[in-house]
Amino acid sequence: MHGSILIVEDVSEMADLIKDNLEFEGFEALTAGSAEAALLALSGGTDFDLVILDLNLPGMDGFEFLQKLRRQDRTPVMIVSARGEDSDVVTALGIGADEYLIKPFSPKALVARARALIRRSRDYQASGERKAIRFGSCELDLDSGILTRDGERLPLSSREFSVLSYLIREEGKTHKPEEIYEAAWSRSFGDTTAVGIYIQRLRRKIEDDPSDPRYILTVRGLGYCFANLGEAAKAAEE
Repeated sequence: MHGSILIVEDVSEMADLIKDNLEFEGFEALTAGSAEAALLALSGGTDFDLVILDLNLPGMDGFEFLQKLRRQDRTPVMIVSARGEDSDVVTALGIGADEYLIKPFSPKALVARARALIRRSRDYQASGERKAIRFGSCELDLDSGILTRDGERLPLSSREFSVLSYLIREEGKTHKPEEIYEAAWSRSFGDTTAVGIYIQRLRRKIEDDPSDPRYILTVRGLGYCFANLGEAAKAAEE
């Protein structure tokens, strides 16, 4: 499985290392030395399958770039950064990153995670489903991955979409964090605390009161469940 990847990294040696490893595995890779250059590349007509993003960039930093990107684009984003503090990881995931890899990293891990992100994104795009799931004032298009609330589009990362669509498809069923992680991350092991971070992010977007959720419920000791939608949710064929 090949794909086109944009590498946003200002240190040329690191950018070349990532590029070389990806191209060795058959990917096409383009480098951008700043967030501003990356935004130009993204608007230039190339459909990238993945963005690999460093946080420490000259000018606009990685966090600001990610926020700008998520206002208009759902391309999967993998952070590759030397910043390994929990606060940095939580912030990056909170504003739309799909994966976080800390430097120094294993080239095999980099390629494996890139491949998994691209595969999952393509699986959803090729599913052939044209359904819009409505719940309350929100609507999730399972084909495009677009989430709206009161008609206004909300930024939704690839990982957020994976978690939300999985819970919706399993409406009324309670799933352990491990089960959600395996479904949304496409692997059976890893840091399942990330599930809770994404649940909180989604609640802030779809719930009237995230502290008292109506849709994504916590079932104490068991996991998470998307609430019975009743008449408020209907699947509409496009």
